[in-house]
Amino acid sequence: MHSAAERLTSLRLALRQAQSPWADAPLVPLRDKGLAHDHVRLEGTGVLARIPKQSQLGLGAQANLAYQRACFERAAAGGHTPLLHAVLPPSPVLARGALLVQDIAGRAAALPEDLGAMARTLASLHALPLPMPGDRAPLLDAPDPLQALSDEIVAQAAHLRAAAVAPSVEQGIARELGRLHSWCSAAERPERRLIAFDGHPGNFIVDGAGRAVLVDLEKCRYSYPALDLAHATLYTSTTWDLDTCAELSPEQVLAFYGDWSRAVGAQAASARRWLVPLRRAMWLWSVTWCAKWRALSPQAAQAGAEGEDWSAEHSDAALVRHVRSRVDLYLSAPVLERVLGEFDALDRALAA
Repeated sequence: MHSAAERLTSLRLALRQAQSPWADAPLVPLRDKGLAHDHVRLEGTGVLARIPKQSQLGLGAQANLAYQRACFERAAAGGHTPLLHAVLPPSPVLARGALLVQDIAGRAAALPEDLGAMARTLASLHALPLPMPGDRAPLLDAPDPLQALSDEIVAQAAHLRAAAVAPSVEQGIARELGRLHSWCSAAERPERRLIAFDGHPGNFIVDGAGRAVLVDLEKCRYSYPALDLAHATLYTSTTWDLDTCAELSPEQVLAFYGDWSRAVGAQAASARRWLVPLRRAMWLWSVTWCAKWRALSPQAAQAGAEGEDWSAEHSDAALVRHVRSRVDLYLSAPVLERVLGEFDALDRALAA
């Protein structure tokens, strides 16, 4: 892992090589809060550098930047995401390159007060017209997004044994996986749209006008909006980031769904019956990711600048301690029971 000073030197050299108009701006590193990027503010310019630590999609350095570029460019049409200003290509001085994006001034989202603003932001993505199939690359656009999600979850679940989870937790996850497999076997599917797939509350900044800006867009794909709604309000999301930490009641989650439905319009009706099934699926993705991180984070960082790499060596010790505490919590039996109980409560409420 490079030191903070070395990362700033690398960014400065990359800016100068690219003849960027911001090449001599003061560089201010932000607190390390994410496992996939370092963030550096180009002071006085309104620009923020997103420097990849890895690719969560397993992409090479150039493909990772192209993917993220497409995420920012396509989400911009919704009016609730940062603008993309430039891309610094991978180079000997900055191995994974960087994106230069709009630096959003504002505060962390407060829950439950900002849930309505978050719902409207997600609706701004989900309401965008779906491109023709040939125009969706490079973003993920699986022939069957539900089956693709199930396959991704199964691959992550392979780490449960190495993660040494309690037998009751492993059994509970296995039961939910069986439920997901049954939905994959059915013919019906919800409507697909552009989704963020990483819309947990810590990835929103609320600006001075009260607009919730979704600032992390590296995992956008064409899939099901209910996955975003789940990721914004699951216990494993709302308690992930200490700046936004809150535990939501089923009634607050239902109110959030209502705000999204009113904002997104006609597509809400067809999404309704999928709200809880895809909430269960998003939780499965999150909790099996926790097992994967627990199993892989002790490994040494990879030598190259390609692909996925969850080594804890890429992040500050304070961030690693925080992630470990969250992972331990989410893989515990009491939290498993809490989350499954919430699913049942939401099922009953929506049925009524």
